[in-house]
Amino acid sequence: MTRSDDISTALIREQCRAGFVREVCRTAKCKCIMDRLVLCALILALVPATTHGQYTQDGDPSPFSEAALFSEVASIQPETPFAVGVRLVMDQGWKSYWKNPGDSGEPTEIAWTLPDGFVAGPILWPFPEQIDAGPLRSYGYSDQVFLLTEITPPADLEAGARVQIGATVNWLICADVCLFAEESVSLSLPVVANEPAPSAFAEHFQQARAHLPVTPPGWEVQAMSYSKSFALQVTPPAGFSVDLRGAYFFPAEPLVLEHAVQQPVSREGSSYVFALQQSDYASAPPARLKGVLLARKDQAVDAAGMHRALAVDVPVAATLVDFDQSAAAASPLLLLLLFALIGGLLLNLMPCVFPIVSIKVLGFAQHGGQEPRAMRWHGFVFAGGIIVSFWILSGLLLILRAAGNQIGWGFQLQSPLFVASMAVLFFGIGLSLLGVFEVRAFSPRWVNRGLARRGYPQSFWSGTLATLVATPCTAPFMGAALGAAVVLPPLEAILVFTALGFGMALPYVGLSMMPQLLAKLPKPGPWMETLKHLMAFPMIATTIWLVWVFGNQVGVDGIGLLLVGLLLMGIALWILGRWPAEQLSLRIRLATRSVAAVAVLLSLFTAYQGTQSVAATGPAATEDAAWQAFSLAGRDALRAQGQPVFVDFTATWCLTCQVNKRTTLNSDAVMAAFAQKGVTLMRADWTSRNEEITRALALHGRSGVPLYVLYPGNGSPPAVLPEVLTESIVLNALAALPDQVVASD
Repeated sequence: MTRSDDISTALIREQCRAGFVREVCRTAKCKCIMDRLVLCALILALVPATTHGQYTQDGDPSPFSEAALFSEVASIQPETPFAVGVRLVMDQGWKSYWKNPGDSGEPTEIAWTLPDGFVAGPILWPFPEQIDAGPLRSYGYSDQVFLLTEITPPADLEAGARVQIGATVNWLICADVCLFAEESVSLSLPVVANEPAPSAFAEHFQQARAHLPVTPPGWEVQAMSYSKSFALQVTPPAGFSVDLRGAYFFPAEPLVLEHAVQQPVSREGSSYVFALQQSDYASAPPARLKGVLLARKDQAVDAAGMHRALAVDVPVAATLVDFDQSAAAASPLLLLLLFALIGGLLLNLMPCVFPIVSIKVLGFAQHGGQEPRAMRWHGFVFAGGIIVSFWILSGLLLILRAAGNQIGWGFQLQSPLFVASMAVLFFGIGLSLLGVFEVRAFSPRWVNRGLARRGYPQSFWSGTLATLVATPCTAPFMGAALGAAVVLPPLEAILVFTALGFGMALPYVGLSMMPQLLAKLPKPGPWMETLKHLMAFPMIATTIWLVWVFGNQVGVDGIGLLLVGLLLMGIALWILGRWPAEQLSLRIRLATRSVAAVAVLLSLFTAYQGTQSVAATGPAATEDAAWQAFSLAGRDALRAQGQPVFVDFTATWCLTCQVNKRTTLNSDAVMAAFAQKGVTLMRADWTSRNEEITRALALHGRSGVPLYVLYPGNGSPPAVLPEVLTESIVLNALAALPDQVVASD
C-alpha cells in the first residue's frame, strides 16, 4: 500500500469515527441508530484494519496539537482528593471535540495509569463552542482546552514517597481534514503529611473552573416534550438580573436534539422558554434532558459573576406526545365512554345532522296517532339503526387502519364515489318527499307486510342515514373519544363507538318514551303533506352541499357529469311516480319500467364517470390567499424559527369546519389579530385522503376534523381550540401569545 493509499484509508476511517456516517444516514433517511452502526461497520470493513492512531502527520502522533498534564497541587496528602488537568493546545484553525461532538467528531478520551489504590473521577467538561461546517454543527474547542479530573489517593500512602500519575490521551483534531492524535503524559508528585501546597499552575485550574457549568441555588428548570419538540423553561432566582436572550443549549447526549437549527427564545414573565427540535434519529423523547445552557459573554448565571454556563439535568414532562397505544391505555375507559356519550348527544346540534332531524320530526308526526308502546319501539329501532351503523363504520375503520391505511373518522366521505352515491340518495329522498314518486311504487309487496306496515324499517334506515350524514361533523368532547378509539383494543373501541351512537340516539329515544308530549301532536291529516314537502328542501340542500364537496374532489368536469346523473335519476323516479305499476297494463308497465331502468343505469354510469375526473388544480385552489397549504416539514421549520403557526385541519365535507371558517376564522377581527401577532396561517385540507394530515391529526390524539391548533413561537406547548369556534375563543388564544424575540447568534 502506498502512502497516499494509507492516507486515504485513514481519512475514511477518521471520517466514519468523526460522524461522517451521520450525514450519510441523514441523506439516506436512516432514522434508526442500528442503521448507522451497521453502515459505519460496513465502511470500516471495506478498508484494511489499522490500529488507533497509526496514521500520523510526518511521524508526529499528535499532529497540529499537543497534550500536557498538570496538577493543581505541588504535593499530595493521603485520602485528600486533588485535581489534575489535561491541557490540549491546538494550532490555529484546528478543533477538538466536547463529550457530545454534535453532528461530527469524537470526544477526547483519557486512559489513566495510576498507582494501586488511586481512583480517577470522570472528565469535568468545560462548556464548548459551536463549530459550523455547511449543514452540520459540531461542539468542541479551539486554541486550547483544560480537561479537569479529580483523583483520590488511598489512605496508606507514606509521607516522603513519590507517586507517578500517567495518562494516555486520544483525541480527534479537525480542520479541513480530521486526524487522530495520541499522546502519553505523566507527572510525579511527592506525598506529604501536612496540607498540600498549590502548584505553579493553580491559577490555570481556577480559570478552567470558571468554564465549568454550575447549578447555583434558586434556579428553576423544566423541560417538556410535545410533537417532536421540546420546551426548556428556565427561571432565574427572584431578584437575580440576567438576560438569557441569545443563550444556547448544548445537549449532553447525541441523538436527542437537531444541532444545526436555531433555538428561538422568548420571555414569559421572569422565565425564558427555549424551543428545541428533537433529533430525526430519536425514536422517542428521553426521560431526562441533560446539557449546558450557555449565556452570552456579557451575562453570568451565578451571583459572583464568574460562570456563564448553567448545568441542566431535568426530567422531561410529556405534554403533547404522539397518541399511541400506551397513551390510549392510560386514559380511563369510563371517561372516554362519557366523552363519547356527551359528544354523540351534542352531535345532534351540528349542522350536518339537521336534514335527519327534519326526517325524524316528520316521522314522529306520521306516527303520532299510534299507541305509546309502538312509538317507543320506533325510538328503539331508530336508535338501533344508528348504533348498528356506528358498528359497521367503526369496524371498517379499525380493519382498514390495521391493514396500514392512514384514515380517520369520516373516511368514507374522502371517496368521490361515496359522495356521489350520497348525493343521488338525498336527491331521491327529496323527490320522494315532494311527491314525485312513492317508495312502495317499486317495492315488492312483502315489504309492505308485517313490520313494514308499522314503519319500523323506515325508522331503522332513518337511523342509518343519520349516521352516514353525521360523520362529517365532530362535536365537542367527541374528538378525544374518537382519537382514543382508533388505537384502543377492538372491544374497547367498539364500546366507545357504541356510546357515541347511543348518545346521538338518546334525544329521539327520550322523546319516544314521553307519550304525553307526543299526544300533543296533531292527528295525521292534510297538514302533513305540506310538512312533508317542506322537509324535502333540507334534502335538496344536502344534495347541493354534497355536489359542492364532490366538485372540490374531482373538479368542475366531475360536477357536470354528476349533475347529468342526477337529472337522469330524476327522470327515472318521475316515470315511476307518474305511471304507478298497479294502474298499468303489463305492456305499458314493462315499457315504462324499462325506460326507467335505462335512465337509472345511465345515471349511475354518468355519476361514476364523474368520480373518475381529476380536478385541474385540487383543493388547494380554494385556499384563501392568507393561508398556506399545510405540511409537517413546513410547520416544523416555522416553529424552529420562532414563528407562531395556526393550523386549520378541515375538509369541504365537514359542515362544522365550513361554518367555523365563515363565521369566525375569516372574520375581520380574527384576521386582524392573526396579522398583529405575526401568526402564519396553514390549512390542512383533508377533503381527500392525505396520509400526512392523518398523521398530524394523530399527533394530537384526533382521528377526524375539525381541529384547530395554535403553535406559539416560543417552544411552549400548542393550544388545541374547541371544535366549535367563536371569535372570542380565537382572540383569547391569540392574546396569550408572548412577544416574539429572535435569538441572536
